[in-house]
Amino acid sequence: MLQDLFKNVKKRMSDLPFPHVEDDGVNIPEDLWFQCPRCRAATLADEFVRNLKVCPKCGYHARISVNERLKLTVDEGSFSPFDESMHSLNPIDFPQYTEKVEQLHQKTGLREAVVTGQCCIEGEKTVVGIMDSRFMMASMGSVVGEKITRAFEYATREKLPVVMFTASGGARMQEGIVSLMQMAKTSAAVAKHSDAGLFYLTVMTDPTTGGVTASFASLGDVILIEPKALVGFAGRRVIEGTIHQHLPDDFQSAEFQLEHGFADAIVQRSEMKETIGRLLKIHLGGDLWNG
Repeated sequence: MLQDLFKNVKKRMSDLPFPHVEDDGVNIPEDLWFQCPRCRAATLADEFVRNLKVCPKCGYHARISVNERLKLTVDEGSFSPFDESMHSLNPIDFPQYTEKVEQLHQKTGLREAVVTGQCCIEGEKTVVGIMDSRFMMASMGSVVGEKITRAFEYATREKLPVVMFTASGGARMQEGIVSLMQMAKTSAAVAKHSDAGLFYLTVMTDPTTGGVTASFASLGDVILIEPKALVGFAGRRVIEGTIHQHLPDDFQSAEFQLEHGFADAIVQRSEMKETIGRLLKIHLGGDLWNG
């Protein structure tokens, strides 16, 4: 009985928001701590940022913004963006969709859920695309699909490799069938890039799901994943309800995907730029060790 009571109390305490107000009435600033959504460990925010927003206890790689990803990945001053002013319309007149997009633009500074452009990584010229989960969970609507397609078309014309950082909840329901069409469009652009003998590297980050996983995200010549990222198509409950079987606890984790041959490597954030640079050098025929 006491064990059951302890379990109930422990569960209630773990469900509390963190940080919370202490008994002495002193408010702890919300930005003082980071609590890992995976292991629930608390880390001082400054330490968490110094650790590249990686949980020091379990190694979970937290979501980061486009600007943070650019700073960590591309050579300083080398990024030149594509299609900066492109933004979503409302193709099926979904209620309040236009207002939602504008609110997110004001909040994040982004016009859409993906930023594309040309840059250098470890001295190698490449086209890069970075999805940002702050903008409608980086769902793929018409503009996301168009920007990614244009990035591949540019890379094909200029004979450049593509590095794509994916993070998405899937297709954007507010655009209906128009969003689903982006799966075929982006995949066709990737195929033309591949037919031209060019290199495409996918870096899957947490989470990469739905129609993005089912299209361009899974088509890389090399697929890297950040540790403990969620990568899959449908959700666990949907799959279990369909096949009437219990799935493994680590199902759709980065480690599960690597074990089952879906990815080529799990790469720490601190090693990602160097790893990408070496892969680009290999496929571009450069000097791997001397740059």
